[in-house]
Amino acid sequence: MEQLLFSLNATIPVFLVMVIGYVLQQLHVTNDSFVKTLNSFNYKITLPVLLFKDMSTADFYSVWDTGYVLFCFFVTLFCIVITWVVAGIFYKNKSRLGELVQASYRSSAAVLGIAFIQNIYGNSGMAPLMIVGTVPLYNIAAVLILSFTGPDAKGFDKKSLMKSLKGIITNPIIISIALGMLSSACRIHYPVIISKTVSNIAVLATPLALIGLGAGFEGKKALKLLAPTGVATVLKLVIWPALFLPLAVYFGFTGEKLVAILIMLGSPTTVSCYIMAKNMNNTNKNKATSNTNNMNNANKSAASNSKNSTNSSNRNAADKNAADKNNSKSEYSY
Repeated sequence: MEQLLFSLNATIPVFLVMVIGYVLQQLHVTNDSFVKTLNSFNYKITLPVLLFKDMSTADFYSVWDTGYVLFCFFVTLFCIVITWVVAGIFYKNKSRLGELVQASYRSSAAVLGIAFIQNIYGNSGMAPLMIVGTVPLYNIAAVLILSFTGPDAKGFDKKSLMKSLKGIITNPIIISIALGMLSSACRIHYPVIISKTVSNIAVLATPLALIGLGAGFEGKKALKLLAPTGVATVLKLVIWPALFLPLAVYFGFTGEKLVAILIMLGSPTTVSCYIMAKNMNNTNKNKATSNTNNMNNANKSAASNSKNSTNSSNRNAADKNAADKNNSKSEYSY
């Protein structure tokens, strides 16, 4: 009974904050623009500050575990390869293969994962080490998978791979973990004023991230693709944890390390999967056709006035470039 109460106390508050975010969105207290800004703020500011605080205040020499990082890396690699091979054989809708594979291995390590771990332990625990072992692989694998799948797949996309590598190097979460580790390794002690300021920003990370997740929830879209959604859900909630949690225990990972592995295996997929698939033309063919028809209709209407058409086209091109730029900035969030 005590274990049940502990589990409920660790998970229900996280869920309820997400529900509050969803309700606020339905009541139009928030809107899509606010959610987009909120997610960007969390990704670039509050989550990095939280991870930096936890890593810098920990003892680097006792926290760092190379074996643990490698375990997270190779387990993630196994999940990616097996899902890609098996789905490639049995999943008939090849235009959605890349999306299915991404949804089956990619986890919300930094957003929802840290929220659960912090709710249990009061800090981010071993999540930063898990992120180091998995998130760079998430992005590189996604580029490779999407390059070889989808309706317009043309093989290896070097440009997208370089973009992914750049996104990893410049990722604020990865940078904050590295700086936190460096600060801890050098045993740097900060003045109380700085420490309290950092702490005040860090406490915003979890509630704001959960509200953003809840406000951005769109269950109806998932229900339209029930079969692949169900497969990805079973893999993440049943198959991967059943395979690798006992293996983690066998290797001696317990407590915070085991919880972080559970988050890695079973937490929900991130919105960045959709953004990457969209940017690499791996979205639904019907959607692409619909968008094409809309563009053609717009072009026909604009053609009635050549001068206005030219100006409108220039503005549309500028808007498209700006939108693509914004998408690329958020492409590597987790």
